[in-house]
Amino acid sequence: MATFLALSTAFIVGFLLTPILILILKKMKMIDAPGGRKIHTGFIPSMGGVGFVIGTFVATITWASFQELVEIRFFLTAFGLTFLLGLRDDMVDLKPWQKLLGQLVASYMVVVFGDIRISGLYGFMGIYEIPLIISYAISIFTIVALTNSFNLIDGLDGLAGSLSLVAFTFLGWWFLQANMNAYSLFAFVLVGGILSFLIYNWHPAKIFMGDTGSLSLGFALSVMAVIFVDRNGTMAVFEGWKFNAPIASGFALLIVPVYDTCRIFTKRIRRGKSPFSADKSHIHHFMMRMGLRHDQVALSMSGIMLFFIAVMFLGTTFSDYIMLPLVILTAVVLGLRLDVITLRRVKEIQSKTPPILSLKKSKRSSKGAPEIAPKIIKKIEMNQN
Repeated sequence: MATFLALSTAFIVGFLLTPILILILKKMKMIDAPGGRKIHTGFIPSMGGVGFVIGTFVATITWASFQELVEIRFFLTAFGLTFLLGLRDDMVDLKPWQKLLGQLVASYMVVVFGDIRISGLYGFMGIYEIPLIISYAISIFTIVALTNSFNLIDGLDGLAGSLSLVAFTFLGWWFLQANMNAYSLFAFVLVGGILSFLIYNWHPAKIFMGDTGSLSLGFALSVMAVIFVDRNGTMAVFEGWKFNAPIASGFALLIVPVYDTCRIFTKRIRRGKSPFSADKSHIHHFMMRMGLRHDQVALSMSGIMLFFIAVMFLGTTFSDYIMLPLVILTAVVLGLRLDVITLRRVKEIQSKTPPILSLKKSKRSSKGAPEIAPKIIKKIEMNQN
């Protein structure tokens, strides 16, 4: 009951706050202008993450017990720090090293003080536990990498919100049945906040979440994914639904942002560019070139995430020796197939589009003789008289 009330509170706060936020941002002229890599056409306010993050904190403080708040205190503090980092970046552009430093501080807080970390490989390649320092390093790197991967996927109306909605709904259920009530409550609170935001972010979007939202959601999702992986690797079967392939399950849960990041980094490096250079080679850009709308792309990629979650359930009893190659191979095959379909579709669209020169000629011919303004005609008539 408390979980439902917490979800509802986050939704109501976010739903009521976001329209006010839109008006304030428009008056302050804090808008995202079209052009460059941006694929929207209007001037849309950003920083929409403020609404659902405030709703998340209000709902968590209201409905979480004191014991639950103590349990996730370092996580909440680091989540708030990441939110402020994204807010600052939306208001005043931060340098890449400044953003990275802030993320490292937040990750260090949850890993070292909160003891949220990958403690080993859980029997994969014969490795169970790893040294504490290595565990810290791997965990911090994983959280920072996943946070930025999710931040990169925020490129279409409703896309980041839809993907995070699927992931947090699954995590909320899994934490609940594993008797990790504090994390379950927070996951469902985020679900309520995201739902309130999607109402205004669904295509055509009235507001974007900005780094304020994408960094916050990416950080929360990456931390919960680390907890999910480590808990699956160390828990007993009777303690909850145990996935015997924890590494593959964590990878499958975040398959869309992880694959997209690996894909664009590989393509940029092969072209001799920096992997961090900006372009339009993301998966959602390719799907848009197929003629799909924003909402169709968001639903399609959410469907892909649901497919891999289903694969996790089907392979519950299999180990990482089977599931990890299966998940990676499936992702690569689907990605390559998508590239082929996209290229074919783009060629079809281009073949049906007349050349630019013919368009100009037809435009000129349709205009016919140039019109003469009425005032000029009248003046000519007067001169003739």
